[in-house]
Amino acid sequence: MIEPEHPEFSLNRQCKLLELNRSTWYYKPATETAENLELMRRIDKLYLKMPFLGSRRIAVKLSQPGREINRKRVQRLMGIMGLEAIHPKPRTSQSSPEHKLYPYLLRNLAVTRPNQVWCADITYIPMPTGFMYLVAIMDWFSRYVIGWRLSNTLDARFCLETLEDALMMNQPTIFNTDQGVQFTARCFTKRLEAAEVAVSMDGRGRFMDNIFIERLWRSLKYEDVYIKEYATVPALEFGLTHYFNLYNCERPHQTLGYATPAECYFSGTGLGWGKHGQLKKAELPTLPPAPTAASATHVVKNQ
Repeated sequence: MIEPEHPEFSLNRQCKLLELNRSTWYYKPATETAENLELMRRIDKLYLKMPFLGSRRIAVKLSQPGREINRKRVQRLMGIMGLEAIHPKPRTSQSSPEHKLYPYLLRNLAVTRPNQVWCADITYIPMPTGFMYLVAIMDWFSRYVIGWRLSNTLDARFCLETLEDALMMNQPTIFNTDQGVQFTARCFTKRLEAAEVAVSMDGRGRFMDNIFIERLWRSLKYEDVYIKEYATVPALEFGLTHYFNLYNCERPHQTLGYATPAECYFSGTGLGWGKHGQLKKAELPTLPPAPTAASATHVVKNQ
């Protein structure tokens, strides 16, 4: 996000505006090799198609005659990407005291209105010389993406900041996430409890518990990220802003009766579901122009 040759702002001034220590600009961190980055892209695509595969079978699937891929290498890269096979696992370890786990509250729950349930998740975004992480918060009923943020680290801060911005827009009754450390962090769950929001968490390895946002990641990557292969973080930020605006306000969803998420989200409560769990588009009232997704989009500084 810094332009060393900017005609108006010096490098020192740009660092101050971004609240970035100037020495950090000159720091050159160790990065993954080009070979590993390409392997991470292949792992990501295979995981989207078959998320039940573990590191052993992924290594077998990606290996070629005379060019076998070591399972431990796949394990390490999947750890960096935040991926793991989605199947029930035995509870062989105790959670740390500060990371309280909450029950899953959505089983057999009828979700009948916007802002009844929100969900959140994090995904890995490949870049030519590295990778970024993307968090998004979605309304379960309408599939509307309420907010999102990019970060180059898997810490809890960028998730908390996204939550803060989303709560300024509206407030859900239930907030559902997986059991990732970013969402079990006390600062995150405490903020939800302070807003009197019920906290719900998926069972371990149960991606179906948060299926709608998993589908969002698949759509985002196959319809935008893999096609465009963004070269820089500003380009990625701009592209995601455009995609989420398209997804929210222009892209019709079959399960919403071919309405858009924005139409369903801003139409209020009381919408009925038709056959096969689909919203009847005829039941949607006439809407004023909906806000664009850009108004709910936020990106952290690339530090």
